Amino acid sequence: MAASADDRVYVVTHVDIMPSHTAEGAKLLGEFGAHSRKDPGVVRFEVLREPPRPNHFTIVAVWANQEAFEKHLAADQTRDFRGRLQPLLGSPFDERLHRQLP
Repeated sequence: MAASADDRVYVVTHVDIMPSHTAEGAKLLGEFGAHSRKDPGVVRFEVLREPPRPNHFTIVAVWANQEAFEKHLAADQTRDFRGRLQPLLGSPFDERLHRQLP
């Protein structure tokens, strides 16, 4: 049974890569996006780049529910991605969860 829009979790994550690691970070983010689009419970998963600042990225993800998002966070691929990306970051992840208003 499909989750209702009320159950969905919207996650916006800002990722700031050190300028000297932009290409490597972009590659990791692209790979992570491709893998994450196959995760159970994903409704949408986009990795966006800010045009005037090519080392700034935003991940916009929609999950069927909180449980699907939490399983994604606990998955080996997510933990591996974050571990590999950590040394490239210019600042900590800015990850914010949202729910749609009724």
